[in-house]
Amino acid sequence: MTLGIILVINPKNTSSKIAVYKDSKLCFLKTIKYTDEQLAACGSIPGQLEIRKNAILQELKDNDINVNKLQIIVARGGLIKPVKSGVYEVNDKMRNDLLQGVMGMHATNLGGIIAADIAAMTNAKAIIADPVVVDELDEVARISGHPLFERKSIFHSLNQKVVARKYAKSISRKYEDLSLLIVHAGGGGISVGAHKQGRVVDVNQAFDGDGPFSMERSGTLPTGDLVRLCFSGKYSEKEIMEMITVKGGLFAYLGTTNLNSIEKRINEGDEKAAFIMYAMAYQLAKEIGGMCTVLDGKPDAIILSGDLFHQSEFTSQLIKKVEKISPIAVMPDEDEIDALAMNAIGVIKGEIEVLEYK
Repeated sequence: MTLGIILVINPKNTSSKIAVYKDSKLCFLKTIKYTDEQLAACGSIPGQLEIRKNAILQELKDNDINVNKLQIIVARGGLIKPVKSGVYEVNDKMRNDLLQGVMGMHATNLGGIIAADIAAMTNAKAIIADPVVVDELDEVARISGHPLFERKSIFHSLNQKVVARKYAKSISRKYEDLSLLIVHAGGGGISVGAHKQGRVVDVNQAFDGDGPFSMERSGTLPTGDLVRLCFSGKYSEKEIMEMITVKGGLFAYLGTTNLNSIEKRINEGDEKAAFIMYAMAYQLAKEIGGMCTVLDGKPDAIILSGDLFHQSEFTSQLIKKVEKISPIAVMPDEDEIDALAMNAIGVIKGEIEVLEYK
């Protein structure tokens, strides 16, 4: 069966990663980087649309990839309204919600828009898969502690769903029959999801930094101190949000999020770097332990996915704290490009239904 040509688009804060698959095989991969000055000149994330789209089209042209031969363009889903897990075609309603940032504004919002714009130039279909706003929470998980606040489901749903299904397949079980505790630790935040019979019934809101601190996010901070800081007059709302979401965690403590650099510092005797990495493992272990109670303390497995788990000492420290709970599977190489391509291939094969965004 000929599967056609698939274009994968994954916008990140300062780059866009694209890939082309032909007959289910990766044949082109490129990361397009932008300077802070280039992005600042755009004024806003929606303002970056043309520069990012044109750069992608130019890369395809330079590498003799004919956009008219594309069958599916799949993009990482951004902050649309909460939806159930699945694949969605990018329609006008979704495009407008991505542009307006109905659940927040992030570079990933541009993925679906760029996919739709390129698809409009061709005969291709534009889709997104398991966007970050997949919402399968149990109602009790939404309770925050005050009626003015409701906990939301914003996390690495694409990554978590893919590794969940891969793990289930590896043990000849169905994802829908398992209880899994899945951690995804990528370049920004860390999400810890409780998967019960195919649904993520509870998860920390990783987008705003809820949960353990990570490479860029500050994690759940002491509430009173945070409130007092907000009203101290020293920082603007924008500065505090940046402190929590992109300038916290390892960046705030160590001045970098480069794991190779941090590991080198530790090997050269940097005690502070070693202690902060241990503290991150400590906080993540606490989050895992707490989330396991959602699964009655008996997950079938704990799955660790994402780049952070290439860091052997960190991974070892974490495993020592949680290994008595259940079997542990380490799957660090799962990334968004592979996950998106797998969904697109499933659509072409007729194995995955394309849903309508309403």
